[in-house]
Amino acid sequence: MDQRAQLHQEPAPAAPRVCSSSGISLLPALLQPVRDAPGIPGESGPWSDPLRPRAALQTSISIEIRYQALDGTVGTWNDKEFLETPSVHSEGDGRYSLETDSLLSGHRHGSDVSPGKSNQQSTERSFRRAGKGVFSAMKLGKTRPSKDEHRKQDDPAVLETEDLDRKAMRYGAGLEPDTISLASVTAVTTNVSNKRSKPDIRMEPSAGRPMDYQVSITIIEARQLVGLNMDPVVCVEVGEEKKYTSMKESTNCPYYNEYFVFDFHVPPDVMFDKIIKLSVIHSKNLLRSGTLVGSFKMDVGTVYTQPEHQFYHKWAILSDPEDLTASLKGYLKCDIAVVGKGDNIKTPHKANETDEDDIEGNLLLPDGVPPERQWARFYIKIYRAEGLPRMNTSIMANVKKALIGENKDLVDPYVQVAFAGQKGKTSIQKSSYEPLWNEQIIFTEMFPPLCKRIKVQIRDSDKVNDVAIGTHFIDLRKISNEGDKGFLPTFGPAWVNMYGSTRNYTLMDEHQELNEGLGEGVSFRARLLLGLAVEILDTTNPEINSSTEVQVEQATAVADNCSGKMEEFFLFGAFLEATMIDRKIGDKPINFEVTIGNYGNQVDGSSKPLLRRKKEGGDGDDEESELLQNSSEDEGGEDGELVSVSSSQPMKPLVTDRNYFHLPYLEKKPCIYIRSWWQDQRRRLYNANIMDKIADKLEEGLNDVQEMIKTEKPHPERRLRGVLEELSSGCLRFLTLADKDQHHSSRTRLDRERLKSCMRELPQHTIPDVFIWMMSNNKRIAYARIPSKDILYSIVDEEMGKDCAKVKTVFLKLPGKRGFGPAGWTVQAKMEIYLWLGLNKQRKDYLSGLPCGFEEKKVPRGQNLPSFPPISLLYTKKQVFQLRAHMYQARSLFAADSSGLSDPFARVFFISQSQCTEVLNETLCPTWDQLLVFDNVELYGEAHEMRDDPPIIVIEIYDQDTVGKADFMGRTFAKPVVKMSDEQYCPPRFPPQLEYYQIYRGNATAGDLLAAFELLQIGPGGKSDLPPIDGPTDMDRGPILPVPLGIRPVLSRYRVEILFWGLRDLKRVNLAQVDRPRVDIECAGKGVQSALIQNYKKNPNFSTLVKWFEVDLPENELLHPPLNIRVVDCRAFGRYTLVGSHTVSSLRKFIYRPPDKKAQHWNMAAKHLNGCLAMTSRAHRSRPTGEIVVNMEPEVPIKKMDTMVKLEANSDAVVKVDVTEEEKEKKKKKKKGGGGGGGEEAEEEEPDESMLDWWSKYFASIETMKEQLRQQEAAAAEAEEKEETEIGEGSKAQVKNKDKDKSKAPKDDKKKKQQPVPELPEKKNKQKIDELKVFNKELEAEFDNFEDWLHTFNLLRGKIGDNDDNATEEERIVGRFKGSICVYKVPLPDDITKEAGYDPTFGMFQGIPSNDPINVLVRVYIVRATDLHPADINGKADPYIAIKLGKTDIKDKENYISKQLNPVFGKSFDIEATFPMESMLTVAVYDWDLVGTDDLIGETKIDLENRFYSKHRATCGVSQTYSIHGYNTWRDPMKPSQILSKLCKEGKVDGPHFGPGGRVKVANRVFTGPTEIEDENGQKKPTDEHLALAVLRHWEDIPWAGCRLVPEHVETRPLLNPDKPGIEQGRLEMWVDMFPMDMPAPGPAIDISPRKPKKYELRVIVWNTDEVILEDDDYFTGEKSSDIFVRGWLKGQQEDKQDTDVHYHSLTGEGNFNWRYIFPFDYLMAEEKIVISKKESMFSWDETEYKIPARLTLQVWDADHFSADDFLGAIELDLNRFPRGAKTSKQCSLEMVTNEAELPMISIFKQKRVKGWWPFVARDENDELEITGKVEAELHLLTAEEAEKSPAGLARNEPDPLEKPNRPDTSFIWFLNPLKSIKYLICTRYKWLIIKIVLALLLLIMVALFLYSMPGYMVKKLLGA
Repeated sequence: MDQRAQLHQEPAPAAPRVCSSSGISLLPALLQPVRDAPGIPGESGPWSDPLRPRAALQTSISIEIRYQALDGTVGTWNDKEFLETPSVHSEGDGRYSLETDSLLSGHRHGSDVSPGKSNQQSTERSFRRAGKGVFSAMKLGKTRPSKDEHRKQDDPAVLETEDLDRKAMRYGAGLEPDTISLASVTAVTTNVSNKRSKPDIRMEPSAGRPMDYQVSITIIEARQLVGLNMDPVVCVEVGEEKKYTSMKESTNCPYYNEYFVFDFHVPPDVMFDKIIKLSVIHSKNLLRSGTLVGSFKMDVGTVYTQPEHQFYHKWAILSDPEDLTASLKGYLKCDIAVVGKGDNIKTPHKANETDEDDIEGNLLLPDGVPPERQWARFYIKIYRAEGLPRMNTSIMANVKKALIGENKDLVDPYVQVAFAGQKGKTSIQKSSYEPLWNEQIIFTEMFPPLCKRIKVQIRDSDKVNDVAIGTHFIDLRKISNEGDKGFLPTFGPAWVNMYGSTRNYTLMDEHQELNEGLGEGVSFRARLLLGLAVEILDTTNPEINSSTEVQVEQATAVADNCSGKMEEFFLFGAFLEATMIDRKIGDKPINFEVTIGNYGNQVDGSSKPLLRRKKEGGDGDDEESELLQNSSEDEGGEDGELVSVSSSQPMKPLVTDRNYFHLPYLEKKPCIYIRSWWQDQRRRLYNANIMDKIADKLEEGLNDVQEMIKTEKPHPERRLRGVLEELSSGCLRFLTLADKDQHHSSRTRLDRERLKSCMRELPQHTIPDVFIWMMSNNKRIAYARIPSKDILYSIVDEEMGKDCAKVKTVFLKLPGKRGFGPAGWTVQAKMEIYLWLGLNKQRKDYLSGLPCGFEEKKVPRGQNLPSFPPISLLYTKKQVFQLRAHMYQARSLFAADSSGLSDPFARVFFISQSQCTEVLNETLCPTWDQLLVFDNVELYGEAHEMRDDPPIIVIEIYDQDTVGKADFMGRTFAKPVVKMSDEQYCPPRFPPQLEYYQIYRGNATAGDLLAAFELLQIGPGGKSDLPPIDGPTDMDRGPILPVPLGIRPVLSRYRVEILFWGLRDLKRVNLAQVDRPRVDIECAGKGVQSALIQNYKKNPNFSTLVKWFEVDLPENELLHPPLNIRVVDCRAFGRYTLVGSHTVSSLRKFIYRPPDKKAQHWNMAAKHLNGCLAMTSRAHRSRPTGEIVVNMEPEVPIKKMDTMVKLEANSDAVVKVDVTEEEKEKKKKKKKGGGGGGGEEAEEEEPDESMLDWWSKYFASIETMKEQLRQQEAAAAEAEEKEETEIGEGSKAQVKNKDKDKSKAPKDDKKKKQQPVPELPEKKNKQKIDELKVFNKELEAEFDNFEDWLHTFNLLRGKIGDNDDNATEEERIVGRFKGSICVYKVPLPDDITKEAGYDPTFGMFQGIPSNDPINVLVRVYIVRATDLHPADINGKADPYIAIKLGKTDIKDKENYISKQLNPVFGKSFDIEATFPMESMLTVAVYDWDLVGTDDLIGETKIDLENRFYSKHRATCGVSQTYSIHGYNTWRDPMKPSQILSKLCKEGKVDGPHFGPGGRVKVANRVFTGPTEIEDENGQKKPTDEHLALAVLRHWEDIPWAGCRLVPEHVETRPLLNPDKPGIEQGRLEMWVDMFPMDMPAPGPAIDISPRKPKKYELRVIVWNTDEVILEDDDYFTGEKSSDIFVRGWLKGQQEDKQDTDVHYHSLTGEGNFNWRYIFPFDYLMAEEKIVISKKESMFSWDETEYKIPARLTLQVWDADHFSADDFLGAIELDLNRFPRGAKTSKQCSLEMVTNEAELPMISIFKQKRVKGWWPFVARDENDELEITGKVEAELHLLTAEEAEKSPAGLARNEPDPLEKPNRPDTSFIWFLNPLKSIKYLICTRYKWLIIKIVLALLLLIMVALFLYSMPGYMVKKLLGA
């Protein structure tokens, strides 16, 4: 309590010292939550007061947890996720509150206790926590009791505070011996303590290493291209590489279907920044480059982040980069996939593409990007840079500098910015280390951009070549947010730090790549002040500059303080230990240098920012004196002299052991301190720190929960709830803290926006990272890089960096490429280092985190100044300990020798001591069982701190070699459990439990170590007080101490039975073939040998099948040692050679637990030994009493979802298994007596049975599969909602069924897994075709590798390759051992062994078939291949099939398919083979070449033996229905009834009993179904086959013996090429049938040869046109007219185009033709494609087959005599779906083209004959579609036979001629018939004009007459004449 009291009393005096002006206001705010928190840990509050009532914390949390991927991408947090109503409680979980003592825990050693003195309170405090394991989440030496067992199961999950407290204790305290935590990746995860932070376990930098990538792009077609009559070509560009498609002539919607592959071997960063650019070019040929129609850009990274790394069948929007105002230029449909090594891409199944081409719905854009992207300007403003390194290479400059002292900076920098494939650069600033640019580079790109990173690079201009000084990437995703409250990308103005190679300049810099931004920079290079803004363009604005070229212009300079106020920062470091120094550098003195930015860098670092001071006013000296006056009193006047000390004194290392040295720091620890000046932007780092802490807590909590679930601890849900509450309170706290300096002058817009969207990364840097370099002889050897935010100090605990004022274990690594591979795995040095970074004025507490008990040693000047930093610490307190390392065993180690094994030993390092275990030869799973004792371990500091904070132990595993030094195999860390001399050695903490620690080798895991570590303090009484070491009773192991009794696992007697079946595919050993192999099995020191195979060539199977041995294994299954399988070859003279070995690392799946009648879980047996032991438990089967009827008659149409009624084995019930729709159809048929297969009640008439073939079945099945996938996606969404409700119901159901037999449970699970979606009822209007099952993966994947009783173990040999690239596991496989294992406790219950038919020689493996050789007919069906990798230069391949099985080698070379990447093979091959000698089937696809050898495209291997012997009966798939003729004939020589009887006999199942009325009984199930079958002639016969088949199709429901049988199927197998391991080269659809030769022979193979296209003839009669726009002006009369003709073609390339004659001089746009085109074509009905074969070019060897959509194009043209004809308009009709023609020309409108969706569509293949009016359309100047005419046409489709019977002539010729059109006479040219023409002109054109003129003339004449006669008349009148 006293400690807390001090906290409350203290603030008054402390405030002025701790806080700067800004800090004072913070303190009350800080203490506020402390006082107000409902329960402060410690003695106040409910945590400690037992009498307080329990307050239940009711909380509601909504949480979205995003996974943070390895590449560092992370989802954004959303505002609303924080604004839920989390609990007000500041500490959500007791554990949290116990461990972070209070918000001020960092200040425990509060103001009145000086850090050097011992600290009483904290000692007391740590004893308070003694009951609790100190490293609760550390998975280290901790165990957890389950004190909650007495609680009722269904406790409400209200978290009670007392419960939490209990829980917190439970996480730490002891635990039943049987549970143990599994190895979790968090070997040394978070830490309770306040003094140490966790080390990073992974060593090797993974960035920067090149990898294999393959980008595959299929260009399918383009639509709506803008332009008239164009010849488009698509150019595909990835990075620098370009490829082109072929050219399609005069079409605006070309169809290509061309496939391109680009291979790269580059680092991931480079790869993902490459730009994919697709552009459509018009009329490109050899001479001219063509004009760009439109293009589309996206970076590779965007594709890679898509699901499955691909876009499939998506439409890219083409836009013209030259013209921003134009709208889109068309669409391009393509597939893009990016594959890295080891990714496998699942291609969505390619069937006929009948899906409506909904362009808008399938745009090529990632989710969340709006389809209408706008143009935007990206302004990247480059202001200035500083701290550049010396770059100038010219020798003259250096000489000049030396001689004349010319003080020029040796670097000429400029900045280059690259974005979306374009580059821009600033001007060059000559000779300047602090260049000033104030320029902006402007990119114009669509927004949101599909290129994610902007690369900003400072380069040095040089006459010879420019080199990069440093590179920074701006990731647009991190500086923008697309949500509703989102913001456009914005950045800065802010400094970014650039890191790269070391600064000392050399001519050939080996680390130059680091400066290009590849790999982790090893030194600070420069910092650059830059800003970024984005402005969306208003393209309607006429003044806009529509070019997209990069522009560079001046930018307004920013104020100096824009990026924050300059503050002086203080960095302090103390080196507490430097051990494990690599022996190569151990002979020279070593020192360490610490740098932050350029400060502290002795080569060319800066000490003070003089330049900036001058800018601030006055010169440097005034500034200094000002500083002096400001400095606080106690620092005295000498503060000005506080010169940074950035490196330790050189010191000679001492030897630790053969590999490592250490520096003898002992009690004297060197220190460094550096003053540096930076802009004060700590808020950014603080926010990131708070986030990091929230995230780490969450991750740690979730790991804990996962661990609890894994080890089946009670109440994981409570722990989860605690974790979530902790999360919500953390988030709430973040909001309050982060809002503090909201209105800081230097906050950029990004700072404000990021706060709203709570992002974790820090794009806007502030203080550069800290580098620690180990120097030997002034050469930089190895480094560590520590992010400055991790060591940044704050007075608010949450904001502190996680390593600030803590001791951190740091491993130094080699810089750059040197650190790749094995070199990077060895530790260069291990440092224990203490770091503190903060404002100079806050540095009062900078020593507070050091282990206590030291005196400070200062430089003479600072002797009496309390705040002057020490240059070394002298420890006066030292504790002596004994470390006991209990090294039990390791498993799954790395294979370091060529034999594929290792000779491992472990080396344990602690402080400066190391010891080794013994070497165990030739094993990957050594059981050392050895205790290593380290005596007299001296640790400096206070005793109580040691208890909480022991140093970490490093364990390295090595492989002993007879010559040369030992090879490194991996490393792991551990924390010991500490016992102080005054503690008892008793539970719960002692003796410690064995734990698994994950071993790492580089970034890869390399096994687990099972060990325990304890650190025991040697008290005043010396070693006699320590617990005794129980030595071995028999000293057979000499001086080696075994692990003592309390720690080693408890053992039980087990029997291990091994089934030896055979060996396969053994490779040569040392060039000699394996002849007499034997298998040795070893487990925990015991073992058994197989019989010797006398002649491997003749028969590779074993003569004795089952052997066993007994062994003592730990009770706890998690501790079971691995089982080793080794194959040796027995040579002459008793020599043995190791062939290969395999380690079964976990025996769990082979353990057989005898069923316990009382226990619920006795079906585990069936589950674990899927089937191979199921038969043995037969004795306990209660014989079924009731029956279950399964009805196959479709009486009630039940919805599929509800049918699988699950029943216990003994209940009486009738199950109606709903039959698929097809079967219902069939049955109805049979009742009607109609034809055998199809259903005639569909709306449209269907082809009859005779037309159906295997392909009909195949395509129907693919449709079903696609439909299923769609439904699966929909169902997945529903299932999630349902799940919650089901969980509740499930538990109730369990209770009810307790008394019943539990047999069905496991089977149900299987069932659910295997039928994710019930076969869906077919669409009604579809014809009912029998279907097969199309698996879009390998069959093995679906049936668990067919290892139901026979397992395959790969034998490995040879080292694992050092770098990830070369040796894959595949290459190390030298053969396979087939067999199985069964492990069980002895003795077994009697009833198993007494069962009828139990054969003791087979032990647990009853009823397995004989393994004698057997002859089999293998029938391989190859359907088709998809997406093959192109093998020829033209981007195509000429594939053919090659099949190899044993000695049979079939190459189907003459039937190669020319220039196809999606060939349809449709062939079957029969091969006779003998198992086991010939059981590995290889199907390869080769590329045929005219000259040279054929190239392998890819191959797939199938193990036929496992299929043949599997219980799933994979020899011949079971069809859906049984028929004896037609396309669905039964393929198996055995009828369903015979198969059923055989299965029943083998599984010892009662049945089948066929009864009257279509019933059959098997075991206790009764199935009903139809009983008649028709033969070819329609005669009905009675049969049981349908019934038997019904049982087979539901065989998995049969109790005991049931398992799912393989259905009739097609499997899809990936093709792989050994040269490109891991990257799929295409896929092959196929299936295999196998028939034993001793059975009746099967019928002939099914004919699956590809459908021949059917010959059709399309006759098109163009009757008339109307309203065609008029193009020509008449020479004489100037009137508009057109000379119309119509052109039509059917095939893509216009090779069959036909023109009508010309209707000259149409003045109204009307044309009359009566002209017939005839287009013969070959058509594939199923795929809706026209097939054309033609030679690609004159040089082609053979014809290439193309498949193109059936589209008829009609165009209207204006004929010109002398110039080219003018194109007026066109219409394209897809013959499968086009709008019905209008009845009259008036009704024909643009709607027919633009809104096809609403109109009724027809297919010429159904209608056969259609007549009507269709519009011609073209685009006007504004790219709008307009009608340019109408055509009346008639389409008539005939098959080739019909066409022969009723021939018709082309044009208007015989036979069946058309009459001449009745054309108006004007169509003759006017001078042939002038009068008529004039009459026409007068009548039509100028009629009104003439009338008007006539009227006007009449009027004129009348007026004239009037005027003429008026005077005379008047005179007459007047005179009265």
